[in-house]
Amino acid sequence: MHTAAPPTANRRRRNLILAAAATLVVLATYAITTTLSASAADTLISQGKPALSSSDENGGTPASAAFDGNTTATRWASAFSDPQWIRVDLGQTASISQVKLFWEAAYGKSFQIQTSADGNTWTSVYSTTTGTGGTQTLSVTGSGRYVRMYGTTRATGYGYSLYEMQVFGSFTGTNPTGGPCNTTTNAALGKTADASSTENAGTPASSAVDGNGGTRWSSAASDPQWLRVDLGSVQSICQVTINWEAAYGKDFQIQTSTDNANWTTIKTVTGGTGGNQVLSGLSGSGRWVRLYGTARGTGYGYSAWEFIVNTGGTSPTTSSPTPPTSPTPTPTGTLPGGGDLGSNVIVFDPSQSSATIQAKLDQIFTQQETNQFGTQRYQFLFKPGSYSGLNAQIGFYTSINGLGQNPQDVQIHGDITVDAGWFQGNATQNFWRSAENLSVYPVSGVDRWAVAQAAPFRRMDIHGGMTLASPNCGWASGGYIADSRVSGNINPCSQQQWFTRDSTIGSWNGSVWNMVFSGVQGAPANSFPNPPYTTLATSPVTQEKPYLYADSSGAYRVFVPSLRTNSSGATWINGQTPGTSLSINQFYVAKPGVSAATLNQAVAQGLNLLFTPGVYHLNSTVNINRANTVVLGLGYATIVADNGALPMAVGDVDGVKIASLLFDAGPTNSPALLQVGPNGASGNHAGAPNLISDVFLRVGGAGAAKVTNAMVVNNNNTIIDHIWSWRADHGDGAGWTSNPSDTGLIVNGQNVTAYGLFVEHFEKYNVIWNGNGGKTIFFQNELPYDPPSAAAWSHDGITGYAAYKVANNVTSHEAWGMGSYCVFTTDSSIAAYHSYEAPVNANVKFHNILTVSLGKGSITHVINDTGAPAQASNVSPSNVINYP
Repeated sequence: MHTAAPPTANRRRRNLILAAAATLVVLATYAITTTLSASAADTLISQGKPALSSSDENGGTPASAAFDGNTTATRWASAFSDPQWIRVDLGQTASISQVKLFWEAAYGKSFQIQTSADGNTWTSVYSTTTGTGGTQTLSVTGSGRYVRMYGTTRATGYGYSLYEMQVFGSFTGTNPTGGPCNTTTNAALGKTADASSTENAGTPASSAVDGNGGTRWSSAASDPQWLRVDLGSVQSICQVTINWEAAYGKDFQIQTSTDNANWTTIKTVTGGTGGNQVLSGLSGSGRWVRLYGTARGTGYGYSAWEFIVNTGGTSPTTSSPTPPTSPTPTPTGTLPGGGDLGSNVIVFDPSQSSATIQAKLDQIFTQQETNQFGTQRYQFLFKPGSYSGLNAQIGFYTSINGLGQNPQDVQIHGDITVDAGWFQGNATQNFWRSAENLSVYPVSGVDRWAVAQAAPFRRMDIHGGMTLASPNCGWASGGYIADSRVSGNINPCSQQQWFTRDSTIGSWNGSVWNMVFSGVQGAPANSFPNPPYTTLATSPVTQEKPYLYADSSGAYRVFVPSLRTNSSGATWINGQTPGTSLSINQFYVAKPGVSAATLNQAVAQGLNLLFTPGVYHLNSTVNINRANTVVLGLGYATIVADNGALPMAVGDVDGVKIASLLFDAGPTNSPALLQVGPNGASGNHAGAPNLISDVFLRVGGAGAAKVTNAMVVNNNNTIIDHIWSWRADHGDGAGWTSNPSDTGLIVNGQNVTAYGLFVEHFEKYNVIWNGNGGKTIFFQNELPYDPPSAAAWSHDGITGYAAYKVANNVTSHEAWGMGSYCVFTTDSSIAAYHSYEAPVNANVKFHNILTVSLGKGSITHVINDTGAPAQASNVSPSNVINYP
């Protein structure tokens, strides 16, 4: 929650600012002189880079505000306690020569400037116990990728508050050389461009590089904003021309990058006046060139008719350069395994105070609580030990994990909480968050996990009970638990459906429509539909998701649990989870900006893939063609399909494991987002199945998107363990023609087993199952909200497409615990014919399936021609216990 300071504190803060004003005026000449002197020898290398802090005073004073180029209006401010810190990630190792601190009235009396190569071990390059505030220019000597101000004593009763923190220096080894500048050829013309935002669909980034002076890119009306162009190869940049529309950039930078992740500023403009702005005499190189705006010249956004890049001279020379965090693709050379996990992986240690940990948890939650379609991604990791007095509220795109090999190695005496206060107690949109590998001792004895889809709760040890909805019960539509123990009672309250697999629970009390238990010790007896419990004593074939942990030396490793058959209960209760441990050095640690070519090189080289938190744009396929490759994401790492690409495909090989990734369709239609096995795959993988675990596929919501079939499984014996394949019903780009997609899942492989299928809103069949021997345990579906009419959504003489179709040629299939709902918001007169469609065959069997109308439209039958209609006037299930 945002906590406002009391009025007296606000008045006090304003008085402090006024008192400091005279001092700032006196210092102004000195500051300007120092800045000019520093700029002559050094380069500002921190602006716009990722930043973190020990705490934020409130949501309006984030760490990023200290690196946004604004030295007077925006600021970072900490909590009112010591110690506190703020750090910036420069992206690669740099030699640091100067740091400038632009203090607000609440300054640091005692503080250090520190550098680090890895964000964990720090070296002090400056220290003072007599800080005076104002603008401090500090000459330092040191090197590191990370630079931080570490405050130990505040000068006022408030926290630490910085308008700006500037780091000057140079990146190791770069030595750009100039040559004749080719000002007649626009290297950006017609190249791929994107931007931080667009004002509307008529002002895309591509319009700034189309050579047409009558079309333009324009951004949203906020700071900062950027426009980026991909030149296709590394080139020397000598001149950039910006033909501004009336809404120009007052303060901005021209930046270059070789990897689309780490940026170097080659030109800084302050006080720009717009017009046709020619920036000549530039010296830098990169494949990507970016206009990074920090202050607009008008109340509108940034708007450019054309962005022209001229090149010339020779490529810059290097002397033993530090490899960038996301290596550029190279046809030769060996990629390194291991490495740091980036600034969006936040690691806690038992030696830290509870207040410090809580402040960081609160900071991220404040940002992520309502950030449903944002691009920020975070992973919390807790080192082994005991932690007390914490309430970790988990927002969008946030994962919280323990680093022990077993859940009991990390003990949280407090709560891990998901609530729905942001949505007035409605938890039906609490998507994309997770908890894993922790032991929790809830303060009240009951932990709250009020989630919807794509929110797994894995390897958790809850010493008490759980509730799965908001305090007022509200609305909820989840959810998934696996490989966990809950000693007390689980109360689902308003949850429409829930799936629990291979766990141990004290008891379960409550149901709405579809509660499914597979291999759960302590589960209620099978009693569908009164109450609607579907219970299987064991799960036929399972493999738990790989997970990150730290060994006794503190080194990261990934544990890969073993295959189990006819399993029940958690894997770790009676001793160590069986499986194989892999060193982090056996993984290529990917960062946003990495190319598919580099990822393919890593796999071919024998490395597994670990995606750190962030958004990855891939315009070609990552091919996982090596048996037993592990592909693991942290913090909801998101892979976006650019230019109609199929972003990831698996070969007809044993034992590939893909886990904890979110795939996003792009605006150009892709054939699929994930393809498991090539067309016609025929290998027998029963001894080492492919595993798809906590994989989420999204079409729209974050923007206009198109894909034919979200996920296709061709490999035999594949295990699907919890997916949400979602064609967006809300958010940006949600509409019948703006996010078209036929099918959420197609299964062509034989003997494929699926647990926890959540597949929703696709325009034709949501699931098509073509392979024999398939099994599904738990299915949740909503039919598309938005068919324009019954006529437009009909085929073969019937209205609508089934949610789950077993192909006519299939002779063996079995499914348990399936629910399909309708709410036809565009045309509520639509009566879908049925939700399940299958051949009539004694070996094609369904158990405990249902349909519900949520108040708009109806479903005439449950399966084929069997089952009573689900009517809008009666929001209750139509059930079929066994079919045929």
